[in-house]
Amino acid sequence: MGFFQTIADQLQLSDERTFCLYENDELLQQKIYQLIAGYHQDDAADHLTTDPVFTQILDKPALASQPSLSRFFHWFDQEALDHLQTANQTLLDRVHRARQAKALIVDLDSSHADTYGQQEEAAYNAHYQTVGFHPLVAFDGLTGDFLKAKLRPGNVYTSNGVIDFIRPVIEHYNEQFPETSYLIRGDSGFAVPGLYELCEKESFSYIIRLKSNAKLQALAEELHPSGEIQDFSKTETYAEDALYQAASWSKPRRVVIQST
Repeated sequence: MGFFQTIADQLQLSDERTFCLYENDELLQQKIYQLIAGYHQDDAADHLTTDPVFTQILDKPALASQPSLSRFFHWFDQEALDHLQTANQTLLDRVHRARQAKALIVDLDSSHADTYGQQEEAAYNAHYQTVGFHPLVAFDGLTGDFLKAKLRPGNVYTSNGVIDFIRPVIEHYNEQFPETSYLIRGDSGFAVPGLYELCEKESFSYIIRLKSNAKLQALAEELHPSGEIQDFSKTETYAEDALYQAASWSKPRRVVIQST
């Protein structure tokens, strides 16, 4: 795949060092292998300095020190993150072609990362009941491949910035792999009309959960009226579809209603 060569080609940092033992792509390579092996803290490098496995894999007589790794991350800015995203997309495209994939399911989600101390933009999240970040993430639902992530303040809503986040991914795949079938999936936190309209414009299918409301409850009752329960030991589930238009929507859309 040329994983690390791709990163070396793409990653450019504002590095003002006049002399160095480790190039930036080598520092990132070391950090990635440390994470894979379960060493999540930078100072683990000081304990692994001459570890025979790491030195053999990295082809170095010794690992970069904790100060070197810590300084390395201080050089990252938005442009550098964009470079890494470009490298990631380049690798994903190679894998997509190698697999000859006929379909791609984009799973949208948000997560929470706890923070400690005075971290920039860390905030209290009422849902998770803790302080941290609330990143936006996208994965390939068929393979688990990581597509994209964006770090956000801890107190933003799930769908905050999702359209600008996912639009470049949609446009890229439509341009590079027009024959592939696409589907976007998301929970009710992503139920925003702008996302529907983007998917429809770009011919991306989508399945996004809706929160229950009085109109949907009435529609469910109309499609499958509740009757007298004959056997309490059994659970009956029914799924019907119908056209539905919320007040904020520009047009009706097909919804699937599950009644239990």
